[in-house]
Amino acid sequence: MTAPFTFNTAPSIRFGDGLLADLGSMVMATGQKRVLVVTDPGMMATDIVAQALASLAAAGIKSSVYSEVEADPPEAVVHAACDAARAADAGLVIGLGGGSSMDAAKLVALLVPGHQQLPDAYGVGNAVGPRLPLILVPTTAGTGSEVTPISIITTGKSEKMGVVSPVILPDIALLDPGLTMSVPPHVTAATGIDAMVHAIEAYASASANNNPVSRQLAVQALGLLGGAVERAVHDGSDRQARADMLLGAMLAGQAFANSPVAAVHALAYPIGGHFKIPHGLSNALVLAHVLRFNAVVAPAPYAEMAPYVFPALGQMGPQEAAAAFAEEMAALAKRCGLEARLRDVGIPQDALDLLARDAMNQTRLLVNNPRLVEESDARAIYQAAW
Repeated sequence: MTAPFTFNTAPSIRFGDGLLADLGSMVMATGQKRVLVVTDPGMMATDIVAQALASLAAAGIKSSVYSEVEADPPEAVVHAACDAARAADAGLVIGLGGGSSMDAAKLVALLVPGHQQLPDAYGVGNAVGPRLPLILVPTTAGTGSEVTPISIITTGKSEKMGVVSPVILPDIALLDPGLTMSVPPHVTAATGIDAMVHAIEAYASASANNNPVSRQLAVQALGLLGGAVERAVHDGSDRQARADMLLGAMLAGQAFANSPVAAVHALAYPIGGHFKIPHGLSNALVLAHVLRFNAVVAPAPYAEMAPYVFPALGQMGPQEAAAAFAEEMAALAKRCGLEARLRDVGIPQDALDLLARDAMNQTRLLVNNPRLVEESDARAIYQAAW
């Protein structure tokens, strides 16, 4: 018998090239007249925000913009964005940008009604609704945040905390591949590998809620991403590659939103927290090493996934295919121009003990790993990655 499971996702997913032009009509259909757009300075330097605002204005929607989101947003950014929403009397929130902007927008929608404070929402299932209506518009193909019930925030100096609840799933996920066309090669590579990590960890997750829907979405995502990431990196104008990446990232987001990620993310978070390495690159730096570690005792899921990305690996036995999968993922990241070692991004060897200690705080993630990770294991993985 298939074990009981729960699968939640955004109630409306809208995909299409040029779809941002319809943002105003989507908001108008909700009955809301005032919105806050949550984004970042990099987005403000493009014409994408202007396009969104023009669509809203054409529909008679009054919009305000909070544009100070930063990577791995700290709590102060969330509070400032909430203040901006209240000042604008916003009845709806739009997250426009990468994962950080969308994560911040989720919490603005949650917190502005005033049902709880941010610290009380941290953890799994602690968010209290109802929230403001929420539309998320990704401009990178990586995080899948537009369909996940997860928001990751930096607390204190370097530690990350998550709000995990179906309450913060958006009402609409608007996916327009055209918005990703100008993403530079290195960011394209990092976000693409990030999306692949989401699919890989979702498929292999030890979570009790690992389910057939998530697994099917994961392999569908890997099939799209495996062929598209490298093409998009080397030819950013390849519209089909951009569309496949965005769709693959969304499918991977749906997968891991319901079958949670594990040790790759647990070890990546301290790298980002302490050294401000972008999340996708942090994942890529430890991915192959965690796969090698896990495959020793749990090769089957990696062997099952491998042919969806690298068809030749389907002719191998489980242990051989799982090992080859780790090597091929490392080679793919290298071909896409990503740094291969922790030292390549300026992380000193004497920081590895600190990283290992901090990784052990990610119990929400480590519990999903197919193999138990002790602090000594984390230290050894970081050493191998260094």
